[in-house]
Amino acid sequence: MRILVTGGAGFIGSALVRRLIRDTEHEVLVFDKLTYAGLLSSLEPASTSNRYGFVQADICDPAAVAAALADFRPEVIAHLAAESHVDRSIDGPGEFVQTNVVGTFNMLQQALGYYRGLGDAEKAAFRFHHISTDEVFGSLGETGLFSETTPYDPRSPYSASKAASDHLVSAWGHTYGLPVLMTNCSNNYGPYHFPEKLIPLIIIRALNGEPLPVYGDGSNVRDWLFVDDHARALQAVFERGRPGQTYNVGGNAEQKNIDVVKAICATLDRLQPRADGKPYADQITFVTDRPGHDARYAIDATKIRDELGWTPSVTFEEGIQQTVRWYLDNRGWWQAILDGRYQTERLGVANG
Repeated sequence: MRILVTGGAGFIGSALVRRLIRDTEHEVLVFDKLTYAGLLSSLEPASTSNRYGFVQADICDPAAVAAALADFRPEVIAHLAAESHVDRSIDGPGEFVQTNVVGTFNMLQQALGYYRGLGDAEKAAFRFHHISTDEVFGSLGETGLFSETTPYDPRSPYSASKAASDHLVSAWGHTYGLPVLMTNCSNNYGPYHFPEKLIPLIIIRALNGEPLPVYGDGSNVRDWLFVDDHARALQAVFERGRPGQTYNVGGNAEQKNIDVVKAICATLDRLQPRADGKPYADQITFVTDRPGHDARYAIDATKIRDELGWTPSVTFEEGIQQTVRWYLDNRGWWQAILDGRYQTERLGVANG
């Protein structure tokens, strides 16, 4: 297959690209604007393959998207390009509307024009796969799970923008017959994760001897999904998923934020103890909560298991061990980010 991956230099996108180049015979074209979180260094393991290509361009640019589609002639568009950090969406929601809503609209329009020009056999094979988040469903109480039929109830500018893009994708499938697929995933973590997100932020700040900020009382719950498991799920969906269907992808690994931070600290205590012999958990500091912070997310991934045979293979304990080890072994990757792009400062405290 020829697969165009928008946002392929981002965290999840690059994991998908590395997997496709390493484990399949598919050809891959990465289409990425290279914003602050788009890193060519995350694609280095794939970049030497003759099945890999890269275009630096914006999904909001119709001509650039049309040219990439005409030149590469993909059978699959895996649409991952998005602004994704809730805290940044609180500070500057406009960028999220532009990229996630307008950008997805443009991708759909260009994909539809491309699709209409295909022959019958090519049309039958084509898929537009939109990758989204469980945050569109809002906040759960102490019980219950998000399923594919859970009503949408987004609470942040980020989740609202992703909800809008999900609805556009569904509408283009129903109204125009575009063969769309959609996945809504839980919180990803793993290697090559940009340091603004919780797990890499805590690892890096711990190693640098800095306070480890935990929002509120740390009781917010997330279902954690190892990024390589997610990449495997995405491949299963665009290879074997039924057009018009949505699949939820979760890690079966609910954890309170405070327990995630403590697990990271305990892993670092084993792998790289502090020079003074004290536990890294001594650095934990509780800070003012994020505005509108959702209490709990949890995914019911029964559908993708039953239809496509996918289940997560990495437990949370295994994933944290692998992730912490990767950050210890790849300090050069994240130090370059701290030096030039982001210094782990607090975000999401402005009023839009």
